[in-house]
Amino acid sequence: MSTDQPDPDAPGEEDPSARLFERWPVTNIEFSDPSTERYITVTPVAHTLGRHANKQFKKSQISIVERLINRLMQTDENTGKKQLTTRITREAFDIIHSRTGENPVQVLVRAVENSAPREETVRLKYGGISVPKAVDVSPQRRVDQALMFIAQGVHRSTFKSETDAAEALASQLIGGSNNDVNTYSVEQKEEKERVAAAAR
Repeated sequence: MSTDQPDPDAPGEEDPSARLFERWPVTNIEFSDPSTERYITVTPVAHTLGRHANKQFKKSQISIVERLINRLMQTDENTGKKQLTTRITREAFDIIHSRTGENPVQVLVRAVENSAPREETVRLKYGGISVPKAVDVSPQRRVDQALMFIAQGVHRSTFKSETDAAEALASQLIGGSNNDVNTYSVEQKEEKERVAAAAR
């Protein structure tokens, strides 16, 4: 898919306000995993002002980009810094485009799909004995876990390090989209599935 920027004044061209950060198109995004497709919403809105609050299971209707931004804020030192986190995400998207030539929204969707574990373990108690048991992961939880792994990977890369947050996020998303097992999010997914396979 071409990522060239169209002239907004040209007839028949897409309105730039319908683009994420007024730059990245959110149409024609391809999904390779049909189970998580309905839980990955792609919209040009990166800040909904918490309209989904107190509505159970409505989080999947929020843009996947905003959900990533919200997840990146969930550390002690970054709580509530949404403008800063949004700027970091915007810069990371620019880095992704310069490195891959692809639409960063498409890269994000692939990274989430590749980082989403299909199996995990729960602990069942039989008498006084706790036994691990492998279970399938629901599609919504798969997306939640993928976003958590990506955010944790960014935090680990930047903690007590000179690595820039935007650079770390771009590396996590590019590695995740390429299904690189050296990327933290993909590594965590593989580890969860490995443990679950042993508990079958």
